[in-house]
Amino acid sequence: MRKQGDAHGALTPPSEAPGVHPKPLWSFRPDSDRASGDAVVSNFLLHWFPAKALKASLDWNYSLWLGTVSAALLLLLVLSGMPLLFLYVPSVERAYATVKDIEYVVTFGSWIRSVHRIAAHLMVAAVALHLARVFFTGAYKNGVGQGQRREWNWVLGVGMLLATLFLSFTGYLLPWDQLAYWAVTVGTNIASSIPWIGPAIRELLLGGRVIEQPTLIRFYVLHILALPGLLGILFVYHMWRIRKDGGLARADREALLAEKAATPPAATKTYTLLGIARGTAPTIRASSLARPDASVNAVPDLTRRAAIVCLGTIAVLSILAVFIRSPLEEPANALVTPNPAKAPWYFLWLQEIVTDTTVHIGAFTINGAFLGGVILPGLLIALLTVWPWLDRSPAGVAGVWFARDRRTQNLAFILLALGVIALTLVGTFCRGPYWHFYWPWETWPEIPARI
Repeated sequence: MRKQGDAHGALTPPSEAPGVHPKPLWSFRPDSDRASGDAVVSNFLLHWFPAKALKASLDWNYSLWLGTVSAALLLLLVLSGMPLLFLYVPSVERAYATVKDIEYVVTFGSWIRSVHRIAAHLMVAAVALHLARVFFTGAYKNGVGQGQRREWNWVLGVGMLLATLFLSFTGYLLPWDQLAYWAVTVGTNIASSIPWIGPAIRELLLGGRVIEQPTLIRFYVLHILALPGLLGILFVYHMWRIRKDGGLARADREALLAEKAATPPAATKTYTLLGIARGTAPTIRASSLARPDASVNAVPDLTRRAAIVCLGTIAVLSILAVFIRSPLEEPANALVTPNPAKAPWYFLWLQEIVTDTTVHIGAFTINGAFLGGVILPGLLIALLTVWPWLDRSPAGVAGVWFARDRRTQNLAFILLALGVIALTLVGTFCRGPYWHFYWPWETWPEIPARI
């Protein structure tokens, strides 16, 4: 066997031979372009990333890294949910007591529960903001790449938003206190307003006609197994689809700009036997996003920023959990109705629409629960799902914040989002007993709980 040597005949240790990486963490801190490419291939975690990343796609002000924030929150939900999974007992007789023990007896139990609850709420907001960012940048549109199917990634995003909402909603019932019990009661009552099939859907969700032990078991299984599994599958396919589409939509935008900025071939002259021939030499005019000034190694440039976002998200949420305690009210009691009874904050806009669309005309009543709680949100979800096929703006707007060709669409989306936010704020701060309207500075009348 021939040993390797340098120019002076000295032997080179096998660990220092080209292509050999002796350090255990070499893949996270590669010292060459080749090592960076090898890291993506040989490291299971880094296999998510391409060998090269477009510099423009790494800008903090383009994607705002909301997708990474959402993934970090999902990871934090899993990590904080594991100890809660071992301490919680899904029984109507013991659920409240176990949550109370977690809150007041278990070491760091209150902090873990706060981390889990805050992460759940922030994930709903982060996924919604991520979907809004994709809309405002036209990132669901196919660009110059071959075989792109970005519109299907948008559909996956809508599906992940719905899965996130229901994941948080199913976890809402598990503490089995008054807040959880009546919030779920309000939410499931909206589903029962669907003509003909509404009561059957509510009974399917509850496992009966009232919220009891079957309801708790169903919500528990959905929360810890079915919905996390579904969300994980959608997330993995979402990431794979991004790779298949050539990365973020910003890459297509940079490709178009590179084509426009391609420099013309320089004039040349050739000396021949017949004299001097002037013109241009044979030139290949092409632009590539893989050129050194447009791209960087994904490892460590991309992975470093992703790690900063993940660690920053975890740090901020951990600090918030120290100061923000998770609420725990009295044990659930079907005979004592809070006044007012409100849905979770992310469904409050639906509850407000239900109130605003309920109209009494003499003895005739328009069912606001069906119109505002089923028809309008159903149409909204359907419109969001098919919007990529309705958008006729040019492919050049993909990856551009608030492109001029999409001003009308962006304005409509902004007005819709502001409407949802306004209805949520009204339901949160301006609805008092019997769901009457009160300004935030007004005092609610003293009304005993209904029994």
